[in-house]
Amino acid sequence: MRAGHVCSVLASLVLLWLGVAAAQEASSWKTLSGKAPAVVAKGGFSGVFPDSSEDAYRFVQYASLPDTILYCDVRLTKDELGICLPDIKMDNCTDIADIYAQGQKTYLVNGVPTSGWFSVDYNITELGPIPLVRSISSRSPRFDSNSYAILAVEDVQSKFKPPGIWLNVQHDRFYSQFNLSMRNYIISVSKRVVVNYISSPEVTFLTSVHGRVSNKTKLVFRFLDESTLEPSMNKTYGSILKNLTFIKTFASGILVPKSYIWPTSSDNYLQPHTSVVDDAHKAGLEVYAADFANDFMLSYNHSYDPLAEYLSFIDNGVFSVDGVLSDFPVTPSEAIGCFANLNKSNTDHGKPMIISHNGASGNYPGCTDLAYKKAVDDGADVIDCPVQVTKDGVLVCMSSVNLMDDTTVSRSQFASQTTVIKDVQSVQGVFTFNLTWDDIVKNLRPKISTPFTIYRLDRNPRYRNAGNFMRLSDFLDFTKDKDLSGIMISIEHAAFVAEELGFDMVDTVIKALGDAGYNNQTSQKVMIQSTNSSVLEKFKQQTKYDLVYMINEVVRDAAPSSLTDIKKFASAVSVDTGSVFPESHHFTMYKTNLVQTLQNAGLSVYVYTLMNEFASQAYDFFSDPTKQINWYVTAAGEWMA
Repeated sequence: MRAGHVCSVLASLVLLWLGVAAAQEASSWKTLSGKAPAVVAKGGFSGVFPDSSEDAYRFVQYASLPDTILYCDVRLTKDELGICLPDIKMDNCTDIADIYAQGQKTYLVNGVPTSGWFSVDYNITELGPIPLVRSISSRSPRFDSNSYAILAVEDVQSKFKPPGIWLNVQHDRFYSQFNLSMRNYIISVSKRVVVNYISSPEVTFLTSVHGRVSNKTKLVFRFLDESTLEPSMNKTYGSILKNLTFIKTFASGILVPKSYIWPTSSDNYLQPHTSVVDDAHKAGLEVYAADFANDFMLSYNHSYDPLAEYLSFIDNGVFSVDGVLSDFPVTPSEAIGCFANLNKSNTDHGKPMIISHNGASGNYPGCTDLAYKKAVDDGADVIDCPVQVTKDGVLVCMSSVNLMDDTTVSRSQFASQTTVIKDVQSVQGVFTFNLTWDDIVKNLRPKISTPFTIYRLDRNPRYRNAGNFMRLSDFLDFTKDKDLSGIMISIEHAAFVAEELGFDMVDTVIKALGDAGYNNQTSQKVMIQSTNSSVLEKFKQQTKYDLVYMINEVVRDAAPSSLTDIKKFASAVSVDTGSVFPESHHFTMYKTNLVQTLQNAGLSVYVYTLMNEFASQAYDFFSDPTKQINWYVTAAGEWMA
């Protein structure tokens, strides 16, 4: 990671750290202790770096709360040393198969024959040249070549001096096959290292160390899948969950998959929360939730926003877990330090300005009544209408002039009308000006945009075709009494429509705005956006609206002559995200001077389009859309769309 990016993370987290100081004192936390929930970094910052590597652990201090706990999955070597590895099969998290090609063995793991490379076959010296690599193949391979050495438990303490260490013992019974005692090791290491938490899914292991480690060390019983058998009791974890008073006899807390608390339906929507947290708190047990990762599939209710998911566990008005176990500790840190316990009843329309993209088009089909209502409810400052024209001259709000993009026209009787119009698009389509307004509303349904289907990241499938189409007049009627600072009307293909259809989009939009009363009010500004300077010049001649020139290509800077030309017809510029932070191999390379150049010339700058899906973001935004927004605002200073 570049030093400049690290410094930005540090700067942005100063306020976060101040926020958590207040959060720790807040009386509104519904944790067992009444204090803020703990952030536990699973293998360090393992969402970016190889799990349990030196950089993964070290980066936590730069990109998380100062009291974040470092988590280590403990494995034993042949010479009875404890090392940190995320998987009992070393070939899933190291390059051991390349170095000891003949080392594959088959052993029983919880009674199941398992083939792979295991730490019990090697001493610490033999493991010296084995490098750690990412354990999840969909993550960036960029750091796999850094030759990260395997760390011993003692290394975590000596190298990073964390405020807390969590040791997880996942397979105690496995090591007994090799005359290795995880119990003896944990008791021994806890005398040399301050261990704050010890967790295990095995009852007999926790009872064996109970009373033999410091009374300041919290023992935590880890629940696995509800139908899985606990190996020492031969009972399912689901049945053990019904006897929390028994767990309290040897543990002070439980670690559960997040689905124990917020289960999801078969189609990935949240079900009502369970009583697990409340039941555990009544039994005097803390509750820690696991399986959080920003680049995992989230419930559709969270719209791919990991911050929203964390807040549902810590700030829902009913309960709060006592801690979360995360591959990306920066996000629960911002949830706890910045976003929890806020007064959500007031909307402050300030900087940066939030401009919707076809309404809340990540939640509902774009430019529908549902998408616009959601955008307003979510606090957008400005909502937008990309104007298209129908065959009978009705102005409608649609993200594309091609109905194939955002409607069900391909399944309608109009599908045979596909054609290529090179002045509009190079691909076949059925265009808004091919159909009348009645044709559209009576025969077609809206269709939600799905820009990342290649990653199987669908958007809100239950509402794939929900909502109603909106004419521009409907949009203006909707916006007039809403708590908005303005509206944006986008106009494209005006020259083609005028030349081929004899329809003047500019004059018709101006008339529609006048008829809706927008020329006689000051509470909401009107913004007109276009990639066509002629459109903006005509608006400037006839109105006093705010004019935005959209640059629909990636640029790095602007020449003085270009700035002079733009200022003749616009007061603001919209630029693509790649024009601000160019990327290479899905990492940002540097910050261009474009925003500073434009702002120094007196032009406001808007950036488009920011999306929640982690696949849309560079890796160094940590698969966190809130972090991405913060980076653009603090480092580049522009407004969001």
